[in-house]
Amino acid sequence: MFSAAKDALASKAARTYANNLIGRYAELQDLRIDSQKKTIELVCALRGETEPVTVRVGRYTVEHQGDKTFMRVAQCTCSRPWIQGLVEDFVQDHPIPVPPWAAVAL
Repeated sequence: MFSAAKDALASKAARTYANNLIGRYAELQDLRIDSQKKTIELVCALRGETEPVTVRVGRYTVEHQGDKTFMRVAQCTCSRPWIQGLVEDFVQDHPIPVPPWAAVAL
């Protein structure tokens, strides 16, 4: 029960944080983190697109290097083939910096 509440709070905070980063390109409409299963699902409305994009992170890991924290996506699927290609080339198996507050939630 505690884990579900923590995940819901983390998801909401992460959604706000991500929208500040990507606001020029898209709006993150929904984000769900399951820290027990190490999965993330997000729904994003890209500017100029009529249908939202769904991205499912099927598995991620959290890594610590000194005082910095990174998330590494090991498995990911997207509802758009061209975004799937971008994720495979630039996100999957690449370290993604995570802010300190988010590291605790993952």
